[in-house]
Amino acid sequence: MRVSIDSDVCIGAGQCALTSPDVFTQDDDGFGTVVPGREDGTGPLVREAVRACPVQAITLHGATGESRA
Repeated sequence: MRVSIDSDVCIGAGQCALTSPDVFTQDDDGFGTVVPGREDGTGPLVREAVRACPVQAITLHGATGESRA
């Protein structure tokens, strides 16, 4: 699995960083980013962070397709 954030869609709500801080953080402008080295999307709360995004800016790419909540 791989996780990504669409920076054109992200509004900086911060739900991803609050939900799964080991995988997501916020940049200097407050927008969500994936922590360097954590693009593999593994973590106990990654799927919950995808669901928590209010604008569906986070995508999980995997062998069985993509999941965007």
